[in-house]
Amino acid sequence: MNTPIRRALVPSVALLAIFATACGADNEKGGSDNDASTGLSGTLAGAGATSQEKAQEAWYTAVQGQNDGNLEITYNAIGSTDGRSQFVEGAVSFAGTDSYLKDDEGELTAAKERCGGEDVIEVPAYVSSIAIAFNVPGVDTLNLTADTIAQIFDGKITNWNDDAIAADNPDAELPDLKITPVHRSDDSGTTKNFTDYLGKVAPDSWGYEAEDAFPVSGGEGAEGTSGVVELIGSTEGAIGYADASQTGDLTAVSVKVGDEFVAPSPEGAANTVAVSEPVADRAETDMAVDVNRNVEDPTAYPVILLSYIIACQHYDDAEEEANVKGYLSYIVSDEGQSEAADYAGSAPLSADTAARAQEIVAKIGA
Repeated sequence: MNTPIRRALVPSVALLAIFATACGADNEKGGSDNDASTGLSGTLAGAGATSQEKAQEAWYTAVQGQNDGNLEITYNAIGSTDGRSQFVEGAVSFAGTDSYLKDDEGELTAAKERCGGEDVIEVPAYVSSIAIAFNVPGVDTLNLTADTIAQIFDGKITNWNDDAIAADNPDAELPDLKITPVHRSDDSGTTKNFTDYLGKVAPDSWGYEAEDAFPVSGGEGAEGTSGVVELIGSTEGAIGYADASQTGDLTAVSVKVGDEFVAPSPEGAANTVAVSEPVADRAETDMAVDVNRNVEDPTAYPVILLSYIIACQHYDDAEEEANVKGYLSYIVSDEGQSEAADYAGSAPLSADTAARAQEIVAKIGA
């Protein structure tokens, strides 16, 4: 019997700190700013990471309800890269992204210019495991090392009965079946996080940089998280990566962490982020985190995505400014994080991180 990827969340996860940030005592619980997220009207448009799609649905449904239908919020799940582009172009008021803004190609500078020269607001909103899901008849559980995963997605291991796979699965009846690696065909923050994991944990087997575009030809590509999940489910011999909260009944690989094999879970994702560090030399309004992939603690699961919301501190239109502030305030609140955990299976932000995010969101319009 296949064991579906776990979607439940142990409440104590919320107590884990994403990183050590001093916060005022008044903000220690990261509570909801009810005044900011009510009394809103008009429209608000965002776009970006497909990983956030279900969480965004929970968030905008709640905030629209708080405002008695006077506010219409839309979120177009077009992928992190396109979402960031639309934000920079001014086509949307905020964006969701699975990778933080960088200036490798001038993106951070362009976002700052879009925001009138002010530092961009970039706060974590959504923490989730990336499941490496598979569809192999007769195989209910599967253990893989990072090196084996890298060689599968690089096309170097091509059959499910390969010796490298068999070595970590001595009790499995591995079939003589072609492996079909499934990747995102569109630019994706999930791809960037997945390739970041492979590059950091299996550098001898994965010779590529972390990128939004999957760097290897071959295999099968699918658009968006839902496309990847559907293709894996319909293809015998398939293996692919997707946000664990959206993989449904597909079964996930347990990856090697220290001396054990660990399945994806909200708890494991939160434990990885808890031992990660903030990116150096960022603005006070920027909470970008360098995820620690090389964890040895088997309570942590290192194949994760930490997804952000990006926005401006000020907007020319007062209504737009109030709507962005109110919506983001709800997203990082205890209530908003709880809604996402219940509906999308994510790991809530820690109390300290939520409090710091609220402090930053409060700068909108100030």
